[in-house]
Amino acid sequence: MRLRSRIVFTFLAFQPTMSDDTLCLPGLSPVGGLSVHARFDGGALSSDGRALAFREVLGRTRITALLASCLPDRRSVWRVRHSYESMVRSRVLAIACGYENCNNLDALRDDPVSRMACERSPDAALGLASQPTLSRFENLPDWRALARMGLGLIDFFCAGFRSPPRRLTLDIDDTADLAHGAQQLSLSSAYAGGRCLLPIHIYDAATGKPVACVLHAGKRPSGAEAERILRCVVTNIAGKPEYLYEPVYCPRGSMENTIEEHKLYTASDRTSCHRWEANRFRLFLHTDAYRLLRTPRNAAARRSP
Repeated sequence: MRLRSRIVFTFLAFQPTMSDDTLCLPGLSPVGGLSVHARFDGGALSSDGRALAFREVLGRTRITALLASCLPDRRSVWRVRHSYESMVRSRVLAIACGYENCNNLDALRDDPVSRMACERSPDAALGLASQPTLSRFENLPDWRALARMGLGLIDFFCAGFRSPPRRLTLDIDDTADLAHGAQQLSLSSAYAGGRCLLPIHIYDAATGKPVACVLHAGKRPSGAEAERILRCVVTNIAGKPEYLYEPVYCPRGSMENTIEEHKLYTASDRTSCHRWEANRFRLFLHTDAYRLLRTPRNAAARRSP
């Protein structure tokens, strides 16, 4: 949680005065011949400066606008206080900053940096959307809107290439998300150790960029199901066995690391909503947060220590 104010320590030469009526904490011992004053007039402060850096990334990619555009807004215009894009942005930024729980937004909605990252004045009368509003928002999409989001994210990935690549290798794998109750699509899995969902993750093997995430029922997907998800299928690759094993097959082991990062850094296994549509939408939000975290890494110099 973020404190709304902090104690600000200042070290000043000792000059007693009777005109200073600022509230302070008296009785602190001097340090090095300097008096110590603890004041409570710092105002609203924040330590989430990284949210402003993420804001610049979102401004260039416009990924939150893409997700929001897939949702038809049937609300009365004169009663709208939070746009769909603002709610997507606040949720994605919170996840990227380590606040994966929607309840955290009840405190972050008044955080000055979080407000600025969502294009709002830090001292505006209206804060960001609250947890109940965001929970209703996560349950808003139907399967048609989710299909538009999935296809839009694939188009977003393809648009990231300056020219069509000669070869594109996709890593596809599933991972177990233990159920938090009787969620739709959750099934019992002896391998996972309980009822679970099995989201299917698809990444670009060369860059680790996420392509898509599909919420799957808690059973192992068959080859036919995986084939329906792919855009292409590699059938034959010519070359010597050493080449096929070392430069082609072995690098695909990074798939497990990518899924682990996705789950560890964005807590994407929090698919705890009852409706599968809400969990699918939440998976999209966590995937965008993971893409947001990877963008600065991909921009870094490759050979820099």
